[in-house]
Amino acid sequence: MTGNFTKTITIVVFILTALCITMLMIYPDFFSEQKNERTRQQTRMVFPQTTLVNVNLQDTAERLAYEESVNIKVNLDEGEILVSVLNDNFDDDPMEEQIAAYRMVIEDKNPVYITYIDFDETLKEYRRVWNAQTAVNYSGAVSIYTKDLIGDHRPCVLVSGMNGEGKHTLTVFRKTLAGPEENTLFTKIAEIRMEGTITVQETARTHAYQTGIANDKSFSIAAYGHDNESTNILDQIEIIYAYNGKSGLYEESRVRRIPGIQVEQQRVRELLSGKPGVFANFIDGLWYYVDTEGMIDNRQYIYFNPQNHEIIFYGDEVQQIFTWQNSNATRYGLHITSQNISVTTLRRTLDIELESLERIRVKVFEDVRLKLGVSAPWDGSYRKAPSGEIAASNKTIAAPATHIDAVYEGSIGKIRFFPDGFYEMNSRGNVRRGKYSFLLFNGKNLLELRPQEPTGTAVSGNSRETFLIGDAAVEKSGEGPSESLSLLPVRLGARGIQDLREGTISLLLAAD
Repeated sequence: MTGNFTKTITIVVFILTALCITMLMIYPDFFSEQKNERTRQQTRMVFPQTTLVNVNLQDTAERLAYEESVNIKVNLDEGEILVSVLNDNFDDDPMEEQIAAYRMVIEDKNPVYITYIDFDETLKEYRRVWNAQTAVNYSGAVSIYTKDLIGDHRPCVLVSGMNGEGKHTLTVFRKTLAGPEENTLFTKIAEIRMEGTITVQETARTHAYQTGIANDKSFSIAAYGHDNESTNILDQIEIIYAYNGKSGLYEESRVRRIPGIQVEQQRVRELLSGKPGVFANFIDGLWYYVDTEGMIDNRQYIYFNPQNHEIIFYGDEVQQIFTWQNSNATRYGLHITSQNISVTTLRRTLDIELESLERIRVKVFEDVRLKLGVSAPWDGSYRKAPSGEIAASNKTIAAPATHIDAVYEGSIGKIRFFPDGFYEMNSRGNVRRGKYSFLLFNGKNLLELRPQEPTGTAVSGNSRETFLIGDAAVEKSGEGPSESLSLLPVRLGARGIQDLREGTISLLLAAD
């Protein structure tokens, strides 16, 4: 009896399994439709309107970091445009929180706002729990970062940028102990607007603070602006803001006058007039770092190339090339945002101020999504190199030329390098054009090719090619290009140089 019952159950299960398989074969979309319906009910992801239209992410870690930086966990309201996102853990729980900066689509020149996005344990989803207005008006130069300014192990959110008057701005919010339902999750403790740079003056904190045992002193904030009581345009004032524990705000504590160099005032007025391109044309070229004793150090320089929208940094025997993305005139010079051409998660913001008709002061803010070991201190004064010294400087540092004028032939066809930074490759009748750069990375010479469409826009997709150059140098001052090039296809990403194992390409110098 038991055996017959077992046989019956087995037969029934077999028949039901066969019917399910048949249904799946006849109606394959049944389960897909249910899955798609669930997908449609999920939260819509909103991505920012960014100038980085053709971002080529060559490394998995780099791609994930970039997606994290532009992915917001909730819906923005209608008419709101995402500007930037900061991911952090503000309350030491298992779920990460976000600070997102956004602007209103109908308010192009009006303030940038920020919102705090937290995970709701009851609803099991992310939601916006706090909003605030910042002093930033220009959405193309917004930086969001966190720092314990007060020294009590509670994070502050710092939002820096520029307003419609060309002034630098810094808005600081401090996390409170109140609940988000009271809309007092953060309170504004500082909002500074100044013609010159605004910096946080960090000081070393004790070991007890580093280990979380004790609190420590607060950091001050320094802002630099024009001295209205002086007739010299380059005279500045330094205003120090210190934290007042009683009022809970940063307040002005000290003012110091900084005399500028007396130079021909009419020329200075022209450079600082704010007219498009005037100051950019002035900084065009090579600028050497000036040490604390006023001596030029040709082992570190910045090369500005506004025509090709590039900025080259050389220091610690590493040459880095950045794309010059946006620039805005300020009271004392120019504010520039840039992005590394190879590691797209590395971005730099530069505040450039005029010290004299031969010197500029540079302040660099690193926005590093991944730690890349960049060590050269770029902040400081720079003196412009006379045109006759540029070639000599290349020979001194033994760096390859960024651009050359030469034609090479090999198994990949014929490639022509133009001195303006463009190249043309002819491979069996297939002609490809684009931009190229020779660069140094950890003492290695690299060649990077960036194809472009006939319209001049970058080719969509992961089209950038990077090669490790086998020769010691591509071009030496006064000696012309190398007779041959040995190119090894590599990938340059957050983990350094990676061999793609595609074989070496040999090229010989050809007649034009």
